[in-house]
Amino acid sequence: MTQSAINTSSNIQTTAKPNPQVWYNPMFSPEHGVYVVLLVSFLIGAVTAQAWTLSTTLALICAFCGFQAEHPLVMQIKQRRTLKPRFLFWGGLYAVISGGIATWLYLSYPVVVWIYAGALTALIIDAFSALQREQKSVLNELITFAAVCLSTPFAYAATTGMISSTVVGLWILNTLFFSSAIFTVKLRKTKTSSVIPGTIYHAVATLILVFLYWLGWLSPAAVLAFGLALIKFGIIAVNQEWYRTAKIQFAAILETITAFAFLTIISLSVLPERLISL
Repeated sequence: MTQSAINTSSNIQTTAKPNPQVWYNPMFSPEHGVYVVLLVSFLIGAVTAQAWTLSTTLALICAFCGFQAEHPLVMQIKQRRTLKPRFLFWGGLYAVISGGIATWLYLSYPVVVWIYAGALTALIIDAFSALQREQKSVLNELITFAAVCLSTPFAYAATTGMISSTVVGLWILNTLFFSSAIFTVKLRKTKTSSVIPGTIYHAVATLILVFLYWLGWLSPAAVLAFGLALIKFGIIAVNQEWYRTAKIQFAAILETITAFAFLTIISLSVLPERLISL
């Protein structure tokens, strides 16, 4: 076979290869850890409501699509002046689905408007951070976790039609618990391997939770569940060299196991005593 024929054949194969950037290929956020945070936070809200209705299911779809809409939006912002049909299409589709369900839930339960306001504020801050190339800053990541954990009061409000001090306390608890991962993950990198920021964060978070317990917004078991984050951070801080060289899959598994152990403890803390005794 001549060189020109080989080149022609190569070009045909390259042309035939599917383009992952075409507009109709689905877009999903690559932040897999956030899926766990979203699911666990939502389930905590549903367990606290002690019911699961059609509105609860719609709220879950709404929260999922709202989270997915953020990814193409940020990707489009990073393109600066170049418009990408794929980002616009999928971002718009997720936004329409989420917005449609959100409107229906608002008409049924007006109290969810406060949750929408919080999520929209976080989205604007995130978009601005992406424009300034500061999306990975600690402050923006804290805001992102707080926004994702709004799925706790969202599930509760969509199920019961109200927001209680307990569910607000659980939202703060979830935010503080999952934001702990910001500081443990940073220990994997030499430039951000100092344990001081993480130590300060966990100390302040503990004081906040003790205060919420004093207010009566959290049960003792719920506050003690934060101990999982303290134990995880302590183990990683003591074994930094090992943690830094461990595979990223191990870090992901560790965070996932801790998250579902946290879910179990919180679920037991909010269930009625008659159910726990069964």
